[in-house]
Amino acid sequence: MMDATDRIKSGSGNTEEQIARLREQVEALMNERVTPIVAGAAGRAESALHAASGAMRHQADAISGQVRAQPLLAILLAAGVGVVVGRLLR
Repeated sequence: MMDATDRIKSGSGNTEEQIARLREQVEALMNERVTPIVAGAAGRAESALHAASGAMRHQADAISGQVRAQPLLAILLAAGVGVVVGRLLR
């Protein structure tokens, strides 16, 4: 007949085996499902960032060209914006 201590030890080993199996299942799930999803999202985010960076560069080039073409207008606009911002911050 098995006493209480032996039953606890036996049950403890069984629990450890179950935990080990669950850990393996979670790791497999992470490798099969979660990791590819995260990698895909990271790739899409990187593509969006690259596209936004290109658009910003294009806009900066366009504004730079306008400033070169009409420097006096650019100075007047900058001064006007400065006055408006200055009044808003008072």
